[in-house]
Order: sequence, then C-alpha cells, then structure tokens
Amino acid sequence: MAAEERKPLHLEGTVEHVMYCNAENGYTVLELDAGGTLITVVGEMGETEEGEQLSVDGEYTTHPRYGMQFRAQYWERKLPADALNIQRYLSSGAIKGIGPSLAKKIVENFGDHTLEIMEKEPTRLLEIRGISPKKCESIAAEVKQIFSLRTLMLFLAQYDIRSKYAMRAYQKWGNGAIDLLAANPYLLCVPGVELDFLKADAVAQGMQFAQNAPQRVQAGIIYILQYNTNNGNSCLPLDRLRPKACAYLKVNEADFEIAYAGALDEHTLCVYEKNGRDYVYLEDYYIAEHYIADRIGVIQDFSAPEDNSEFEKMIDAQEQEQGMEYAALQRKAIVTALSRGIMILTGGPGTGKTTTLNGIISLYEKQGYRVMIAAPTGRAASRISDLTGYEASTIHRMLEVEYDASGGMGFQHDERNPLECDVMVVDEMSMVDVLLFEHLLRALRLSCKVVLVGDCDQLPSVGAGNLLRDLIDSGRVPVVALKEIFRQAQKSSIITNAHKIIGGEYPDLTQKKSDCFFFQRLKPDAATELMLELVKTRLPKAYGYSPMEDIQVITPSRKGVMGVIELNQRLQAVLNPPSPSLPEVKSMLYTFREGDKVMQIKNNYDIIWHKDGENGTGIFNGDIGYLRAINRQTQEVVAEFDGRRATYPFEQLDQLELAYAVTVHKSQGSEFQAVVMPLLGGFPKLYYRNLLYTAVTRARRLLIMIGSQKVIYQMVENNRRMNRYTCLRDMLEQQKSTAQTQRLEQPEASGTTEQDAPEQEESS
Repeated sequence: MAAEERKPLHLEGTVEHVMYCNAENGYTVLELDAGGTLITVVGEMGETEEGEQLSVDGEYTTHPRYGMQFRAQYWERKLPADALNIQRYLSSGAIKGIGPSLAKKIVENFGDHTLEIMEKEPTRLLEIRGISPKKCESIAAEVKQIFSLRTLMLFLAQYDIRSKYAMRAYQKWGNGAIDLLAANPYLLCVPGVELDFLKADAVAQGMQFAQNAPQRVQAGIIYILQYNTNNGNSCLPLDRLRPKACAYLKVNEADFEIAYAGALDEHTLCVYEKNGRDYVYLEDYYIAEHYIADRIGVIQDFSAPEDNSEFEKMIDAQEQEQGMEYAALQRKAIVTALSRGIMILTGGPGTGKTTTLNGIISLYEKQGYRVMIAAPTGRAASRISDLTGYEASTIHRMLEVEYDASGGMGFQHDERNPLECDVMVVDEMSMVDVLLFEHLLRALRLSCKVVLVGDCDQLPSVGAGNLLRDLIDSGRVPVVALKEIFRQAQKSSIITNAHKIIGGEYPDLTQKKSDCFFFQRLKPDAATELMLELVKTRLPKAYGYSPMEDIQVITPSRKGVMGVIELNQRLQAVLNPPSPSLPEVKSMLYTFREGDKVMQIKNNYDIIWHKDGENGTGIFNGDIGYLRAINRQTQEVVAEFDGRRATYPFEQLDQLELAYAVTVHKSQGSEFQAVVMPLLGGFPKLYYRNLLYTAVTRARRLLIMIGSQKVIYQMVENNRRMNRYTCLRDMLEQQKSTAQTQRLEQPEASGTTEQDAPEQEESS
C-alpha cells in the first residue's frame, strides 16, 4: 500500500511530560499516557501542557538517535475534564500566576467546571481567597490566550483544515488570528502558513464569500503568478495575466482591476514597465531582479580595467611553469577575470573551460585571494571539484540554511554576515535561478570578485528567471565565449555532434566505431527492449560499465512509454528484480527495493546524514544514490548519496524516485560514463534543440541514441528556446544607460525587442 494510502493510527491520552517545545515553529516532543502506556509523540503541536487530553492521528517512526516515536499528522488538544487532571494541568504552570497551591484552591471551589468558569466567567476567580482584582485580570488574559489556539483549531477544523495550519496561523497572528481569517480566509495562503489557494477558496466558500470579493481575486492573481514561477517566469505581462485571472476566477475585468490596484497599493504585487508593456511580479522576484541589476552595476563601477600587461606576464610565467600554452580566447578570459570585478566564462564541451578556470583560480591564489567555488547541485559541485581539484560546495550549503520565527527559510550568510572569500566562482550558471543568485550576491562583500561559468545553450534553471542568458544578452557583464574545439576533443563524436546540434546541423548518426552511436528503432517495444539489453548486458560486457553506477538512461519526458516512470519500472525489473531476500516498500509511483538506484526530487535541508564519522544535514533535489536498507519494523529506509547515509521515514518516500532513468532536466549538472537516450515520439514541446544538446553533453565517454532519426532531425530543426518572462535584461540595460548618461557619454540604443514566451498553462 502506498505511504499516502495507509490509514493513520489513532491515539488518545493525557500529556504526562513535555520534553521539548520549539516556540518558533511549535515543534513539540512529549510523553502521552495512552491507557497506561507512555508513548513519545512528536509534531507541530505548539505549547502543550501536562495534564491536557490529546487526541492524535499519525504513525510510528524510528528516529536514528531517539528511537521509536509517534509522528502526529493530525491532533486535537482537549482540555482536562475532571477535577484531578484539571488540578494537575493548572499546577504544571500552564497559566502564569497559578501554582500548585492556588490550583488546588481553585479546583476545590469549582470542581469539574473550573476551566469552563475560567474561560466564560473569569471574574468569579475573585471568590478565591488570595486572588486580587489585578491578579484576576492577569489570569483572565492568560486564559484567553490559551483558549484562542484551541478555538482557532476548532474554527478551521469545521472546514477540514489540518491543525498544523491553525498552529502556523496562531504563531503568525496570535489571538487575533480568527478575526483576521474570518475577514479574509485567503490569508491562509501567505508565507508562513502556506495553505493551497484551492483549499483556502473552499474555506471562503464555506464562509459565503462573494466570488468577486477583492480578497479572493488578489489571492487568485498571486496563485497564478506563483504557478508561473514553476514554468520559469519571474513575471507575467499584465495583458496576459488579466484575461487568465478573469477566466480562472470567473470574474470580470472591473473586478480584476479593483483587486489588482489594491495589491499594488499594499506592495503584494509589483509592476515593471518595459517597451510600453506592464509586467507584474510577486514582490520577492521583483526585488531579486532589481537587486541583481543594481549589484552588478555597483561591481562594474568598482572594477575599472587594470593594467593588463602585469596579468599577461603572470600568464606567461604560469605557462612556463606548467609546460603548456593557452589559446588566445583562454588568455583573454584569464585576463578579464583577473582585471574585472565580474565576468562570465562560457563555451560548449571540448573548448577548454576547465583548463581556463584552473588557470584563473591558480593565479587568484598566487595573488593571495581566498577563492570559493559553488554550484547549484550536489552532483554539479562534485563534478567541478573532480575536474579542478579544488573543493566545491552547493550554493545552499555554502550560504547555510536557517529558519525564521514563522518557519520561513533563509540563509545565515547575507549582508550582515558575508562569506569569507575574495573570489566567488559559480559553475553551471545556467541552472541558477534569480532568487538563489540574489541571495548569493547578498552574501558577498562589495570587493569580492565574481566569476560565472556556464553554457548558455543548455536548458535554463528549473526555478524562475533566465539568468545566464539575460546577463549575457544585456551587454552589462564582460563575457568570454570559448569557441575553439581543441584537437583532442575533436576525436570525440559526442563533442563534435554536440556542437553540430547547437549550430543547427544534423549530428552524424552513421558512426559505428566511435563514442556516439545511433540505433534506429521505430516501435516503442523494440526501442525499449534494445535499451534494456544494452544497459543490462551489452555495455557491461563490452566496456566493463556498471549498470547501476556508470550507465544512465536519459529521456525528455516523465510520462508515456518512453517516459521516466515507465522506463524506471522496466529497468528495475531487469536490474533489481523482486527477491525474497530483498525487502520492499511501496510509494505512490514505485515499489522501492533494497539496492535500487534513487533520486532525491525536492530539497530537504533538515535530514541528517552520516559519512565516515562526519555528520551533516541536507539532501538536495537531483542527488542520486542507492537504497541500502528497508526496515519494515521501524518503517524507514536508508539511502546513500556519495557516501552520505540518510534515514527516511516511510511517509517521506514521496521525496524519492527511482533513478535508473531520469529526465534531461534532472540530469543537468551531471556527467555519466555512458548515456542511453531513447528518442521516439513523445510530446512536441519537449523535443527541441537545446534539450537534445543538453542530453548529449551529459555523456562523458559513450552516448547511444535509440529511436527515430526523423525525431532527432526535428529536434535539431526546432530552435524553440526556453523563452521566459523576465525583465532582468531590461533592468541591466537601463542601469547601463543610466551609468553612461551620468558619465556624460552618448547612450547607445539597445535595439531590444521583446521575444514573446511560448504559450503555457498559467493556472491549474
């Protein structure tokens, strides 16, 4: 049964002991007396007190350090109903100003009705000897606060909203949460609470909110913009957003304009005018693109070209020391990096990017600079570290994730706590989105040099923005594009075909004695059978490759007979078939088995890993590993990623997928000894030149394409770039024009024309 389909277990009991409570996020660890058995319960339950009655739904898990626990998914706090537990509850210090002695007096006076009287008739506490009017008022305020959370949970429960959202709302707004949500239930969608718009809409319907209520329309606009950030757009043109929102929310344009104007006044939305057209942003993305443009302007203002002759001499000395000679463009790139505050180094495979980068880093270090190297994913960081010999880290790990009081994610390193480096090198820049780059720039000192390395012909980032392309096209950042394919690289058909593809030429599919092969198979069954045979038998026998560690199947799509889901099931059946000796566990998509190749599909910053006596946290989207153990007793699996072992409760299996086959997007930033790529039919939107180029360049030593030559040629012909709505390029160009004007120079005409993005679904 899938993890999501398992019926939660139910517990009821009295809180015996609260062992831990995080006031910032409400995470609590307590012991529950359930019928005479003490059970450790964990979850976002807030400040729970001893003596309270707790009703909990969830499941048992095993923590690697603390052992068996009951993880609460749903819960309801029930205040004690009998005099004995009420006295115990009040004696625990749950209400400030009431200790054991006073608790005994109050309960002796009011009995089983004590809490009801304290909530509804608090002035009756004056009947108790020792309680003054001032103390009575103070206790009444405390009681009101305690009952507010309970009331909020009951209020939202009638709309089938889980307790954790009530807890988050209470942490954000306190005693006023019910009044705020009654006036605007769409506040449940805001950061820190983060209920889905459709669920908030259902709550609002239950409250009889009008369909054209400004609160609903504003929330719907935000939902559509958020949805489109998943499509890579950091903004949307107003003339496209308006009809989409009206159609989705079933309101007219007048209703839209009222809500839109209100959102602009409240700074919930921001607008940027480009070429006479308004582009609408969520605030975070607007701030990010503006900050990037402004910061690059500051870097440029502080990095006037230096005396290049000194750098040329340094390069000459390095060539002599290493017994090699840089090509002209490589020398230019090194000089640019050393002399300017920021530069972009780009180029396809075989053009000497790694050699050039090594030269840049070496000469920086000879000048005494502290160099840090970052990449957007763990596999990309590992790869650049292997290629350069210098230690590299993911950007997230380098910035060090932390959480604020409302549970929102941030980073420890920013303007107030910058990174200790003089040079920041970022590899695989095509994968970096605007929000992450903004955070990285904020963590760098103004004097820090920045070297951005990437291939702008590869797919853009999964996150919003078209960062590398915008930086290059703006003309605001010095760019050196390496174009010469070196002689040794020319021997590789993988490299030569990659350059043909990106240049709009058909790849050579006739080679039979090279590192790049094509097998024509026009029926899905035949293509799949050949793929299975190659991965399981032929490639291991001919080249000694491990089917698990060296060979990777890459495909454009997730769905369909040539998609990731179907291919993973077929590959698992031949590479890791069912066996009585191999434990299994089912998730929504897959049956996981010990030994399976798996991929993490979302960032998990909190999961603990162990490696050679070292402990750390965080397994990230795109990390590939292997299932080493499945323990059905403890309801956990152990997965290993590059030597780091992490334990997952069964309920977190939705963070893992089989990885015998992966999409081209998920493969980006990685290289594999051998790549097998089925290309037959599929979804036209996914079959285009940049995607084929990205897939081909994932292969280090061997590439095998299976399918239709016609499909491959159509992909080469389809030069549909992943155009995205973003205004960063224009912001950079405007910033450049302003700088030129301030220097009393004649501004250059940008000649920029907007390229409309492809049609996308902008609401679900």
